[in-house]
Amino acid sequence: MTVSITLREVIGLDGALPALSASTLIMIDFQNTYRTGVMALPDADRALDAGARLLERARAAGIPVVHVVNDGGEGSPYDIHAEIGRIDSRVAPRDGEPVVVKHFPNSFHETDLLEVLRRLDAGPDLVLAGFMTHMCVQFTAQGAFNLGYRPTVVAEACATRPLPGPDGAATPADTLHAAALTTIGDLFGPVAARVADLPA
Repeated sequence: MTVSITLREVIGLDGALPALSASTLIMIDFQNTYRTGVMALPDADRALDAGARLLERARAAGIPVVHVVNDGGEGSPYDIHAEIGRIDSRVAPRDGEPVVVKHFPNSFHETDLLEVLRRLDAGPDLVLAGFMTHMCVQFTAQGAFNLGYRPTVVAEACATRPLPGPDGAATPADTLHAAALTTIGDLFGPVAARVADLPA
């Protein structure tokens, strides 16, 4: 089977991974929501461990770090005021690291994320990781691209869940994860398979 050329290649966009030291890290929805209960993801712990390594590298490099959380309201799996909706301790914000609250998959939609990035004097390169790959990670990458940023997604620091496909058959989580990353890589930005793949 022939592999098609990406839209990025067609229109001449750079496919090189950015240096982490020249980027801003955005950690998306690393909430307990995805570790237990109805929204638990099969690979949540793997992604969280990778996210912790990514966060450690970012902090060591002294780059801006922004955390994003989804607030679904009281009593929901996304209740940010309850344990279920809090950020996992492995990737918890430190003092001075902004936390942006959102209500839509695109972390830029009706939030202050753009203002936060401007306040941090963030450059064009954004590194994204988090939950879920096919939803908030993908749509935040698209939102960043639409605003003129250069998003890069770290695949091993993302995860999603199985879902029914259009024919009712189950779409495995790893299939949906790969499809979302492929969509991102086609246009919105490069995908780094591993944290270690990002240049220092």
